[in-house]
Amino acid sequence: MNERVVDYFRGFQDRLAAAVAAADGGTPFREDSWIRAEGGGGRSRVIENGAVFEKAGVNFSEVFGELSPEFAKQLPGDGLTFRASGVSWVLHPHNPYVPTVHGNFRFLEHGSKSWFGGGADLTPYYPFREDVIHFHKSWKEAVGRFAPMTDYAKMKVDCDHYFHLPHRNEARGVGGIFFDYFDGGDLERAFEFVREASGSFPDAYLPIVARRQDTPFGAREREFQEYRRGRYVEFNLIYDRGTLFGLKTNGRIESILMSLPPTVRYKYDWRAEPGSPEAELTDYWLKPQAWAEMA
Repeated sequence: MNERVVDYFRGFQDRLAAAVAAADGGTPFREDSWIRAEGGGGRSRVIENGAVFEKAGVNFSEVFGELSPEFAKQLPGDGLTFRASGVSWVLHPHNPYVPTVHGNFRFLEHGSKSWFGGGADLTPYYPFREDVIHFHKSWKEAVGRFAPMTDYAKMKVDCDHYFHLPHRNEARGVGGIFFDYFDGGDLERAFEFVREASGSFPDAYLPIVARRQDTPFGAREREFQEYRRGRYVEFNLIYDRGTLFGLKTNGRIESILMSLPPTVRYKYDWRAEPGSPEAELTDYWLKPQAWAEMA
């Protein structure tokens, strides 16, 4: 199973990177291959200052070895031996009308336990209703093909709960799906689901990019985008499980922090003007809703 999952993740990285490069007008990725001294390694692919994406990363990694006793107690399974593989991506657009997106799918083995995790979520700055609905319906369809083993409603709620900043009592974005410690009672069938779900990502996101990438914007929209990117930084450095796992297993720092946006703006006690599009983001869009059920 592990070898087949690793082969799939490597191939998916190739396919997704090709799709993202095409969406960026053919901009090539920079690729860095790296080796982890304790076991394993990976390939990091990054676009910086492309035509559409200010920063885009699509990473693959496979690492193995031993966990610290303290960290091992926090995971299902037994003993200290582990193996983890996965593919992750974060796309930060230039245009504030194009949402940032994140996704990852992973497979972990810890002693006698094996499981999958992953999902994807959308972080818009100036949302469009049809885009948010399209993103959520795409995931509902992908997850629904494997019901009752998979439960879209639960994965949607789990995503809303996970991508939430408790210290601000605020959602990071409009959500998507999230699952972890998942074997579905049938690891082979769970792997089928991971292939289906990850493969559905380009159709869930890239049409949104095509619709919005040429939308005119000015300094106001750009400043708000950079301000909201600060929330992305806060979540990834404080709460994100992938970031914390990478740091605790001595992963490659450049690859782990690839997810951070290239430019961020912090303003002291900034408040959106009531009734403005900027205020609407937090007043309406960042409140969890049944987007996939809307027309």
